[in-house]
Amino acid sequence: MRQGDYVTRKSYGGDIVFRIERIEHLSAILRGVDYRLLADAPLTDLTKTAPPAEAIDHPRSGTPEFREAFRRLALAQVQLQEKNQQTVQHKQKVQVLHNSYFEVPGKVLHLDGDPAYLRKCMQLYGELRVPAEGFFIPESQMAEALHRLLPQIKPDIVVITGHDGILKHRLSGGLTNLSSYKNSQNFVNAVHVARQYERNRDALIVVAGACQSHFEALLRAGANFASSPGRILIHALDPLSIAAKLSYTSVKETISMLDIVDLTVTGLDGLGGVETRGSYRMGVPGIQHAEESV
Repeated sequence: MRQGDYVTRKSYGGDIVFRIERIEHLSAILRGVDYRLLADAPLTDLTKTAPPAEAIDHPRSGTPEFREAFRRLALAQVQLQEKNQQTVQHKQKVQVLHNSYFEVPGKVLHLDGDPAYLRKCMQLYGELRVPAEGFFIPESQMAEALHRLLPQIKPDIVVITGHDGILKHRLSGGLTNLSSYKNSQNFVNAVHVARQYERNRDALIVVAGACQSHFEALLRAGANFASSPGRILIHALDPLSIAAKLSYTSVKETISMLDIVDLTVTGLDGLGGVETRGSYRMGVPGIQHAEESV
């Protein structure tokens, strides 16, 4: 077994494909390929497996569930554009000189504890026309990084994600204790920094967590949406789906998790949150020159 090998765990029936992050003595630190799960296992429990067909492009976005979520995101953007155009045409005679408009979608700051996940997310943000800046930041350094990045980027939406998991040998308090999780405390610390920067949950939307994260603690810290109510594994791209939807939801509209659950792979057991206003704005008339931007 070497760093970078793709493996499964015998004790779990080989249900999840991992990549070996590093080897420590006779154990390996593992990162999920499709799920934002951080785990460890003795080397004797591991079985090497062939790299997934999409390993270069991992996490895999070719699953039917995510393809459907992505289709719905793209469709929602088209419907929003049609609605805007109808609004402009309806009011044009008395109020608007030009039969056009421009869009100001919400800007995303995406912090990810996995560089491969980050690359894929940035590609998909681009395909969805979501303005986004992404940074690979180890989970333990996210809070410190946000102190610098928030005033620099000035985002409307912050995604704080990476890898997490419930420790095998938990301390007293069980699942209510943050110490029972690999990275939930780091995510909570980062959310606290975001809320120190902007307390209003509509002015700065926070999406936080990964697989099996402490959902309640993240919400108490100030996250709008977080994982994982059911302490389950979440798909690697679920946080992106929520952020992309918020980016193209009007500031005049409020959405809840019930409105966007079909945009995620893992549903309400995987992610939850509180009612939140979108961050998209329509402007008129249309901007005529490329150098003019908002």
